[in-house]
Amino acid sequence: MSERKFLNTNLAQMLKGGVIMDVMNAEQAKIAEKAGACAVMALEKIPADIRLEGGVSRASDPKMIKEIQDSVSIPVMAKVRIGHFVEAQILEALEVDYIDESEVLTPADRVYHIEKDKFDIPFVCGAKNLGEALRRIGEGASMIRTKGEPGTGDVVEAVTHMRKMNDDIRYIYGLKKSELMNAAKEMGAPYDLIKYVNENGKLPVVNFAAGGVATPADAAMMMQLGCDGVFVGSGIFKSGDPVKRAEAIVKAVTNYSNPKILAEVSENLGEAMVGISVNDVSENNRMANRGW
Repeated sequence: MSERKFLNTNLAQMLKGGVIMDVMNAEQAKIAEKAGACAVMALEKIPADIRLEGGVSRASDPKMIKEIQDSVSIPVMAKVRIGHFVEAQILEALEVDYIDESEVLTPADRVYHIEKDKFDIPFVCGAKNLGEALRRIGEGASMIRTKGEPGTGDVVEAVTHMRKMNDDIRYIYGLKKSELMNAAKEMGAPYDLIKYVNENGKLPVVNFAAGGVATPADAAMMMQLGCDGVFVGSGIFKSGDPVKRAEAIVKAVTNYSNPKILAEVSENLGEAMVGISVNDVSENNRMANRGW
């Protein structure tokens, strides 16, 4: 592992146990920081609006990103389209803290993801299973997240992805050394990373939950399933009381195994985001299916 990649992986480890919130302006970023978020994700449209309005969704206006950077002291992340290495170059020039190569935006390349090792800045990527996670880490990702189904407020896909990841890791951990090369071939994953999972029983980078996390209970559930932290998108700023809900989700992640505290923070949060069942989203319109 290069010195830069080692440093980026350790930087991502510092976010462990935290909540990362989608924000669309400086005011929302301040709310997220005050609520205790460990980082914010700057984007012009939250996934729920992208899903509603359709069209081509691209990286955010640098002006908006700079306004958010100036408004908070916590790390600021921003998204680029899958495979769009020039959008990534622009974000690196803006000195954002992390780049999310995201399926929420319209993919720019149907075959290749960004060669992340060419950048100094750490990357976050989504994954639905171990093979996909290890391909992204092999390209240079310093952090993985479940893909879930963004903009729905329905946590079921994030749960499915995390359970699949756990099952895959247990499978590789139980293999003999002589079986690893074939497993790498079957999963389409780098052999050295399959070998790491076999020896350590875990991913070499942190794995956060993302997609459909809208309540304190959703966040705590993902942590109990083994996630290292939580991304929260549309659920916060599409709800009746964003400030109270943001604070509640941060407390839920910190106290994810304490039902009494979870009951307290879940009380009287106002109207939740109006959600869409994943079952009502056609396969062609599912963002989680983007990426390869």
